[in-house]
Amino acid sequence: MPNLAIVRRLEAVGFRAWPAASIQYDGSWQLRLTAGHPSKRLNSVNPLDPSDHGDIEARVERAARRFDAYDRPLVFRQSPLAPAPLESYLDAHGWHRFDETIVMIGIIDQLDIDGGMDHLPVRDIGRYVDASITVHGRDQSLKAGLTEVLSSIRPPNGLFVIEDEANGPLATALCVHDNDLAGLFELATRMDSRRSGHGNEVVRAALRWARHRGADTAWLQVESVNEAAVSLYRGLGFGEVYRYAYRQKPGS
Repeated sequence: MPNLAIVRRLEAVGFRAWPAASIQYDGSWQLRLTAGHPSKRLNSVNPLDPSDHGDIEARVERAARRFDAYDRPLVFRQSPLAPAPLESYLDAHGWHRFDETIVMIGIIDQLDIDGGMDHLPVRDIGRYVDASITVHGRDQSLKAGLTEVLSSIRPPNGLFVIEDEANGPLATALCVHDNDLAGLFELATRMDSRRSGHGNEVVRAALRWARHRGADTAWLQVESVNEAAVSLYRGLGFGEVYRYAYRQKPGS
């Protein structure tokens, strides 16, 4: 059983690091909606108290109406903070589970992050957004939404790009420094440049930057099916803290 105090803290810093445009509450269920970006973390219901499970059916219906207003499918993000009766309700109604994600943590001084080239964060959000879209292979229509999300991040953050003159951007990462914690987001290596050490290089550079700023603990989220990334992070010294997954009703 995960330590719920640690889960609550990482969930809170994760929300600050990847801010939704609209945040509403139904009890302790946090409804996050963002018209400009389709990320599930920005468009999901996040239950935050295992004991808050009253009137589930009516609350799910209310959430559905709010998501309809944003033209977003209703998605629940189920972490260890989600109440068991809600999980049972979703199971009984056939909601499928997808995109299981591992949350990992590491003490920076114990991680293997020294060595390799130093990279300073880029200052131009537009340059980073263009690089990120290229590396992830995303559609250019996401540019405005991603720019808005990055511009809304309040804790200090570093935007990292690994690139060369011949091939352009090869890997990107966002590192958000929140008190003693450094969160890594948007980690990616371009498809045709994988297994060349660029992912390792960008992670190390970002965490050295965070260490220099005073962070002592690093954390990240990675989909469990991404075996190469999970192996990379374990090799650096990260360990699993908890998992979450998304739930969506049939036919959505």
